[in-house]
Amino acid sequence: MSYIKTNDFYEIMTGRRSIRSYDPEVKISKEEMTEILKEATTAPSSTNMQPWRFVIIESPEAKAALAPLASFNQQQVTTSSAVIAVFGDLNSFENAEAIYGKAVELGYMPQEVKDRQLTALSSHYANMSPEVNKYTVLIDGGLVSMQLMLVARAHGYDTNPIGGYDKENIAESLGLDKERYFPVMLLSIGKAADAGYTSVRLPIEQVAQWK
Repeated sequence: MSYIKTNDFYEIMTGRRSIRSYDPEVKISKEEMTEILKEATTAPSSTNMQPWRFVIIESPEAKAALAPLASFNQQQVTTSSAVIAVFGDLNSFENAEAIYGKAVELGYMPQEVKDRQLTALSSHYANMSPEVNKYTVLIDGGLVSMQLMLVARAHGYDTNPIGGYDKENIAESLGLDKERYFPVMLLSIGKAADAGYTSVRLPIEQVAQWK
């Protein structure tokens, strides 16, 4: 079952709430979840390496395995349609040839530009420190996560970003190489069981400066 979509961006943005309790009867099909993820991954990323990786945790068995790692977010895990674990692939440059090659194939980029950029990027990634690499995939993972939350809202669903979980063991618990896949956040998604809470934002005068 899918819900009414909206293209009203202002409503999507201002109507988003961090939801902690969902209607457990509402499930999101694999086809619609794929569409949501496809739309979310139009987000920008550093050098277009798209380091985001997702694990969709939706079966009762997978949720039961996740629950001990999700700290005080048990209700979100049990009632949501799914919990999406967002990771950053620290070896994302392995996809550079495929990404830039496809851009050439589709006419988005001339071959000579691709060759020049990949030569420069090969050196850049070879000399990148692990700390900078993690920082980069965290930024990119945050960008795609925010876009995913807005896309979900456009599809008629609700979300909540979860930072309280066992980051040290989450990758291995999901069958991923913890040395390669760096945890960004968990995102619960489903149909809200309540309206959520309106929250206060600091005034722009306090958070912005003009020079």
